[in-house]
Amino acid sequence: MTICVQVHDAFQFTECAMSDELPAFQILSLDGGGIRGLFTAAVLAAAEEDLKTRITDHFDLVAGTSAGGIIAVGLGLGLRARDLVGFFVQHTPTIFHSRFGLRALKHWISAKYPADSLQSALHATLGDRLFGASAKRLVIPAYNVGADDVYLFRTPHAERLKRDYRVPAWKVALATSAAPSYFPACRAVDRLRLIDGGVWANNPAMVGLVEAVGTLGYPMHKIRMLSLGTYDPVVTRRSGLDGAGKLGWARGATAVDLIMRAQSISANNHVRYFLGKERFVRIDPKVPGKQVVLDRHSDVDDLIARAAHHSRIHMPEIESMCDHVARPYTPLYTME
Repeated sequence: MTICVQVHDAFQFTECAMSDELPAFQILSLDGGGIRGLFTAAVLAAAEEDLKTRITDHFDLVAGTSAGGIIAVGLGLGLRARDLVGFFVQHTPTIFHSRFGLRALKHWISAKYPADSLQSALHATLGDRLFGASAKRLVIPAYNVGADDVYLFRTPHAERLKRDYRVPAWKVALATSAAPSYFPACRAVDRLRLIDGGVWANNPAMVGLVEAVGTLGYPMHKIRMLSLGTYDPVVTRRSGLDGAGKLGWARGATAVDLIMRAQSISANNHVRYFLGKERFVRIDPKVPGKQVVLDRHSDVDDLIARAAHHSRIHMPEIESMCDHVARPYTPLYTME
């Protein structure tokens, strides 16, 4: 006997041999990358303009980390991708302001930037709306330094998710983008010490897949994913690293860059293994390593130009994902 039970908006499946009758489920996964989130927003904006659509109409779940988390939250609250392009263009010069280059010196002993400008920009863009007001299922990684454990903000798309929906959306965006050494930890949510989810899931593709399968119970073979990166740096690792100590690995943030790249490669490989090449589209153009910088707001024009170029190349793949129309999402809990 085949049993397929839908509990509210979450899917629960037991021995669901006839799951082919179910509609497809699509995930949009958005990497972190600081100012390079502008590239992601601009690619999505180009898709919306070319295809005359709203990108979220075609995805059932959005996973986003750091800058990708800001974009995900904004999209969930009804902003268009072009609005998020405007967020990066307007606010990053203030968020990443460095008077006379003194921030670079400060960076050695404390957070490079205060959180005030980022917090103000997020609040101005997202307003006082709650995370649970999202019209799309969201999963947003952060990290709880105090508990030394991963932390996920999730919309109320499953019965047990009874807390995050009450958090103001700007606080979720602030927590996921509090990059260690760049910004102080976010204490705005229950006084927890939350930092950028990029420390464990800068590429949240696997997080999104686990949410779809584990939390929503959706069958793997019905899932497709569009994953957007913020540049894949082409780097030659110097041979001196082979026997390097702390100073050698700290030089140029080598250890951090390598760990984040390794996490991204691992996530891509795992998701591609589970979904197959046909159901996993990854857009993450390779560029020289020196062009991959988290906080250089002078890169705005170049990021927009690169997005225009690569969105043109990858538009057929994006358009194929937009053949799918996401089913309406109704949150299980609201403040009303």
